[in-house]
Amino acid sequence: MDFEFRTIHQDEAEEAAVIESICFPPHEACSYEHMLPRIAAAPDLFWVAVDKGTGQIAGFINGLATNENAFRDEFFTDAGLHDPDGSTILILGLDVLPQYRMRGLARELVRSYAEKETGKRKRLVLTCLENLVGMYKKFGFSDAGESTSVWGGERWHEMVLLLPESPDAERERGLLQQKLDSASGDHHGG
Repeated sequence: MDFEFRTIHQDEAEEAAVIESICFPPHEACSYEHMLPRIAAAPDLFWVAVDKGTGQIAGFINGLATNENAFRDEFFTDAGLHDPDGSTILILGLDVLPQYRMRGLARELVRSYAEKETGKRKRLVLTCLENLVGMYKKFGFSDAGESTSVWGGERWHEMVLLLPESPDAERERGLLQQKLDSASGDHHGG
């Protein structure tokens, strides 16, 4: 299958909300009422994969930019928190329709999204359930431990992908490693 990767169009908000409802359980899914302002606030951070054969959106990745360091649940429902100059993108969803899964589309969405944001942002941060930690590690993310997010009543892992050309990447890697060491109980003393 061949895909076109591009930013979402405003008139595709309903289609995106339907895809979200297929990919996530109701207590985790973004509703149309929250999807529409998210697309309006940050269309450049809402990246879709369109099946060139059908014209259908096969999947997408979306987020909001911020300079905050903590992943707050309010980001899922308040697009007004988006800071266009933010150095971090909080990924609010990675959705792939069932018929397109197990073909590398999720990996390609993450890869192309990170590539387009390299040089503009420092890192991508997302939350995932424990059973998806391994998948995101394969995509290049590091597990920063349990998130403060309790979205949907779940316990989430916070995953971080440092973008390669960010000016502070080396310092950020050191801070992330400290957080990872602390989360795993691995304390280095002198």
